[in-house]
Amino acid sequence: MIPEEEDASKLKQRAASVFELLRMRYRNARVALRFNSPLEILVATILSAQCTDAKVNEVTPFLFKKYHTPEDYAQADLGTLETEIRSTGFYRNKARYIKQSCAIIAEEFSGRVPDSMEELLQLPGVARKTANIVLSNAYGIVEGIAVDTHVKRVSQRLGLTKNKDPEKIEKDLMQLLPKEAWFPINYLVIELGREICVAGIPHCDRCPLNKLCPSAFAFGPRERKARATEQSP
Repeated sequence: MIPEEEDASKLKQRAASVFELLRMRYRNARVALRFNSPLEILVATILSAQCTDAKVNEVTPFLFKKYHTPEDYAQADLGTLETEIRSTGFYRNKARYIKQSCAIIAEEFSGRVPDSMEELLQLPGVARKTANIVLSNAYGIVEGIAVDTHVKRVSQRLGLTKNKDPEKIEKDLMQLLPKEAWFPINYLVIELGREICVAGIPHCDRCPLNKLCPSAFAFGPRERKARATEQSP
C-alpha cells in the first residue's frame, strides 16, 4: 500500500531521487555473496536468511568445494550438512531446504537450477526474495525487487510504503521505480542500510537522502538535537 497522503507522482519523484542519489554514492554496489554458478547463488541465498553475507561467505568455500551438483546436496547426510552450515543460524531448516530443493532440481529440472520465478518458487525455502536474487544474478532475468531487511526498513522510513509484508513492499516499489532500477536498488539500499540507515538509530546527519526522507532526524536525542541546530537562526 503506497501512502495515501501523497499522490503517486510525488512518490515516484522521491523514489527516482532516492535511486539517483544512492547510485552516485555507491557506484560499486553489487551482491556481496560469492558464487560461481546458479546452484551456488541459490545455496548461498538460502543460507543468508537471518545471517550476514560475510558469515555466509565464510561457510560457502568449503561447501562449494565439497558439493558440486544438486545430486551432491540431495544425497548429503543431513546431520553432516547441518554441522557444516551451523554458524549461519537456523541451520536445521536451511539444511533441509537445501537438500529438498536440490533433490527437486535433480529430479524435475534435470539438474539445472530453474530460470523462472514460477519454477523457483516451487523449491522449499525459496520465496520471492531468494528467487529474485537467483534470477537476476545467475541469469540476468529481472522480474521484481528483492526485499530483504534493509529494503524493508529503508523503504518504510522513506515513506515509499506502509506495508510490512515483503511481497507487498515489492509491489509498491515496483510501481514507483522503473524496471531498470529493480535489480540495482536492492544492493544500493543494502549499502545504505549497513553504513547509515541502520536498524537502530540511523546516522541521518551523514545520509545522502536526509533532505528528502520524511523520517530524517526522528530516531533519537542526537538526531533531534542535530535537526534543532540546523533549523535554528
